[in-house]
Amino acid sequence: GRLVESGGGLVQAGGSLTLSCKASGIILSVFTGSDRAWYRQTPGKERELVATITRDGTMDYADSVKGRFTISKDNGKRMLYLQMSNLKPEDTAVYYCNLFYPGGTNYWGQGTQVTVSS
Repeated sequence: GRLVESGGGLVQAGGSLTLSCKASGIILSVFTGSDRAWYRQTPGKERELVATITRDGTMDYADSVKGRFTISKDNGKRMLYLQMSNLKPEDTAVYYCNLFYPGGTNYWGQGTQVTVSS
């Protein structure tokens, strides 16, 4: 199985973007039984957890994005989303989606670049 992100791009500060992550070759029970998350990374820095949605539907966000980002999922389509609004230049990063299935299976996408201009 694999994850494929899309939806990144260049946007002005204050703008919005929605990232999508498609899980391919991952059976539905694994998708719904996984904790799902979005991370981001900038050059020279560690990957940062941005938002999570657990297998029971609990959502959590990094303080830096609370009130601006929303994580959601569509189990039937095996999709994970990250709606981003009021974007800031410091949100510029490569964004990765992640599925962690209990038992140790960890899936990562290839990343999608988000660039916010001031």
